[in-house]
Amino acid sequence: MTTSHVCWVNMQPATDTGSRSSFSWLIATFFGVGYAWPGPGTYASAITALLWAFAAWRLPSPWTLPAVIAASVVVTLGGIPVSTTVARESGRRDPAFVVIDEVAGQLISMIGVPLNWKYLLASFILFRSFDIVKPFPLRRLERLPGGTGIMMDDVGAGLYALVLVHLWRHFVLA
Repeated sequence: MTTSHVCWVNMQPATDTGSRSSFSWLIATFFGVGYAWPGPGTYASAITALLWAFAAWRLPSPWTLPAVIAASVVVTLGGIPVSTTVARESGRRDPAFVVIDEVAGQLISMIGVPLNWKYLLASFILFRSFDIVKPFPLRRLERLPGGTGIMMDDVGAGLYALVLVHLWRHFVLA
């Protein structure tokens, strides 16, 4: 049995075969953000940065670093199986509506970054740039099977952004 679902923002039909794992689709699309158009990955990254800024602002200072590291690990490790499930159920290798990888990469890019709009904006811009351009070896990471490939190129983009933000922070703004 084939069912058809209509995206709530861009009204493009998304077909799948059989039943869907609702939990996996909910998480993989970051609670539906993956259906936003245009640029669902950019929306997911921006919302992640804003949510992290709000959460970090509310946390005691000594807890922000362990919290963002823990969130990055949980989202990355949890994103692999849900991305695998959604890719399989949608029949697409790397569906654009799967944005949990952007959430993970954006969180990684903000590890140890001061809670200041300049650093958060720099993390956002650098992460999105690396995610879109995919410098070596990020494109190769996409070839990993299933959700691992979906997630790892964004993890790599997050790490690239993280390094550059910290270099900028220590050498340019010092």
